[in-house]
Amino acid sequence: MTTPLLDRIHRPADMRQLAKSDLAQLADELRAEMISAVSETGGHLGAGLGVVELSVALHYVFDTPDDRLIWDVGHQAYPHKILTERRDRMRTLRQEGGLSGFTKRGESIYDPFGAGHSSTSISAGLGMAAARDLAGKNNHVVAVIGDGAMSAGMAYEAMNNAGAMDSRMVVILNDNDMSIAPPVGAMSAYLARILSGTTYRSFRRMLKDLVKHLPDAVQERARQMEEYTRGFMTGGTLFEEMGFYYVGPIDGHNLEHLLPVLENVKKMKNGPVLIHVVTKKGHGYAPAEASDDKYHGVSKFNVVTGEQVKSKPSAPSYTGVFAESLIQEATDDEKIVAITAAMPSGTGLDKFGKAFPDRTFDVGIAEQHAVTFAAGLATEGFKPFAAIYSTFLQRAYDQVVHDVAIQNLPVRFAIDRAGLVGADGPTHAGSFDAAFLGTLPNMVLMSPGDEAELKHMVATQAAFDEHPTALRYPRGEGVGIELPKRGTVLEIGKGRILREGGRICLLSYGTRLGQAELAADQLDAQGFRTSVVDARFMKPLDEDLILRMAREHEVLITLEEGAIGGFGSHVMNLLASHGHLDGGLKCRSLTLPDTYIDHGNPASMYDLAGLNAAQIIETVRRLIGADEAQLRAAPPKAGE
Repeated sequence: MTTPLLDRIHRPADMRQLAKSDLAQLADELRAEMISAVSETGGHLGAGLGVVELSVALHYVFDTPDDRLIWDVGHQAYPHKILTERRDRMRTLRQEGGLSGFTKRGESIYDPFGAGHSSTSISAGLGMAAARDLAGKNNHVVAVIGDGAMSAGMAYEAMNNAGAMDSRMVVILNDNDMSIAPPVGAMSAYLARILSGTTYRSFRRMLKDLVKHLPDAVQERARQMEEYTRGFMTGGTLFEEMGFYYVGPIDGHNLEHLLPVLENVKKMKNGPVLIHVVTKKGHGYAPAEASDDKYHGVSKFNVVTGEQVKSKPSAPSYTGVFAESLIQEATDDEKIVAITAAMPSGTGLDKFGKAFPDRTFDVGIAEQHAVTFAAGLATEGFKPFAAIYSTFLQRAYDQVVHDVAIQNLPVRFAIDRAGLVGADGPTHAGSFDAAFLGTLPNMVLMSPGDEAELKHMVATQAAFDEHPTALRYPRGEGVGIELPKRGTVLEIGKGRILREGGRICLLSYGTRLGQAELAADQLDAQGFRTSVVDARFMKPLDEDLILRMAREHEVLITLEEGAIGGFGSHVMNLLASHGHLDGGLKCRSLTLPDTYIDHGNPASMYDLAGLNAAQIIETVRRLIGADEAQLRAAPPKAGE
């Protein structure tokens, strides 16, 4: 029996020993291996399937890792990982202690730049190219960016800079929507081969040298004719205007088309080049081809049928509750509009869009624009809800400050994926929004303790027009609490007491509230009367309530799913300003630790962060000096 070619490939150098005629078989085996691995782990499937041939061709032609290969976002990097010494670990993908779902510098020398957020590859690649030139080296730099990521302004900023610098680098535009390309076939492949070849480029340079001796008007006319002739034939006028030499479009699944173009481009000695490659998400796996949206990110699935293994939710998701609540509010208020930055299903705004298509705006991967666009809507009396993941809102901080907060415009931020997010890891964790928004005058910040509170807070945002507001909530299911039919408008800056004790106060901001109540149950069972308070608001704080808790308790512990500098810091500042930290009150702020927590099971990640009931009890034990006899009951299991 013939040994599969993939079994002979441990690193790209092994692949370069194969004949070109073997590469199609290798690509088929690589695709099958990827499908098999992701069926066991879940992860991003469709994007990787679309770049199997491209991954093979790039590693075959370029001398990685000396030549730098940068994958934008990282969703499509699974075939790359299999080819670069990580095949034996692919079934640990996105698991605790396993491979990251994105490229990661600390994971492999073949990952020269970490990814997770989109549209960074060209900027990073240009930096690497500039460093190469300064160091007098001669390696190649290749950035692979999808057409979706090209909707972000950062990509064009980088291309404009690269064109002006005339730096030698290659950008692969992976067009998997055919949103730019004319029909791709033999003629376009032939043109791409000709335009990337030495003969054409030498002839082009010769004509340019000749034209230099002609009058300026003739020179300009000749330049325009050459540019628009190539643009008409290939569709690359935009990129040529930015200083890139454009090649394409070519079929990204045809190695006979890809290899000669890449080999030609590799020989180019100066200037940036853009190769326009057309691919299909999910290519080679029928279920993914038929429904590429459902196979972008998948849970475990049956390879034969494509059916995904999904656990039946025991409670509605926070995202779902937000969407349904916003639809309810918008039904009665025609001024409510919703904005997403290319994440309609992730934020729940796909549902809102079906109900109110004319009041839903998907601006693409452009968070900065989304925020200022929302600000513009607010100036005209509309009520914009900008639903953006916490991790992506980081990209628009200046717009939040300059265009929203300083002008005190009532933009409503719905911040999804607050806290730790499990398998996506630190690039997607919502760790910092409370800290970076909490410093801004005019901002109102709130976070629900459960999904019913989320419903109330959406109603509160819809009704409140005096300042910008931000509502943060986590990924995943709620606690299963009964939901009200309609949200009730809350008084801004007022918390609620869930239970009153006498010695210990657990002051929670956000959905650690459930863990606070579990800890309180354990502490009460051991005779430590414990109060549990849901702060609801971080800004403005419920100062009267917090100061009363400080006066009436021996221990006060704050809890939040955010980094240092958030809710706990604001509470401690309040207590210090009133002298409560000078006396006998024992205080601690339990926050996410000052480190990046790798991907894993969410409950285990919160154990590591010290934010589950067991760690809350341990903090109380240390503060009150209780010994094991006093707290003899075993703490709850992690994540309970």
